[in-house]
Amino acid sequence: MPSPSENLDFPGVAPSRQKRSREMTAALLQAGADMLRTRSLAELSIEALCAEVGATVGAFYSRFESKEAYFNALIELAARDGKRGLARMAERERLADTNLAKLGLAELCRRLVSGVIGWARKHEGVLRAALQHGDTRPDRWSTFKSLARATTAQATPPLLCIMGKGRKAGKTRSIAFGYQLVLGTLVNAILNDPGPLSLHDREIEVRLSGCLQLLLEAEMKK
Repeated sequence: MPSPSENLDFPGVAPSRQKRSREMTAALLQAGADMLRTRSLAELSIEALCAEVGATVGAFYSRFESKEAYFNALIELAARDGKRGLARMAERERLADTNLAKLGLAELCRRLVSGVIGWARKHEGVLRAALQHGDTRPDRWSTFKSLARATTAQATPPLLCIMGKGRKAGKTRSIAFGYQLVLGTLVNAILNDPGPLSLHDREIEVRLSGCLQLLLEAEMKK
């Protein structure tokens, strides 16, 4: 979650000018993200959160307008981290543009899927809470929907480069569906954990990247 130096200028969050105050705000956010891994948002009490970091309830409400504003800040921080990951991926693509063919479809799919899964694991608790409350507050999930679209858009050019010329529309559609498959599987794993593979199984990366690769290879043969 955030470092004390990170900009936490979110609606409902009081700006912290002093270093100690920024550190406490960051600690409260980190503790909440950690605690949401094992409990729902409804089960996350402000008293327990404050006890975790040695803060008073008054200190919490001097920083966050409400529990809702606090959770919205957690959502924005997770999305911001995802956007940073996209920026890093874009930079790597620019540096390796001439080597995409050498990299190969299998390896590129593995790297792309691994990046998405790594981010989902890092923010698992916040994502689960946002999904659980998406039916009552759809705006809480809309931030992540936008990030999912941006992730697909970022991955499309390098995948198209490897898939070769011709039938761009069909290939683009297959990439979009491939990402829908990957993200849908991760959402189900985070929300329901139905098995046989959980979000933290190493095999889920292998299986999902293999599914994406096979889907795109089938499109290339048309």
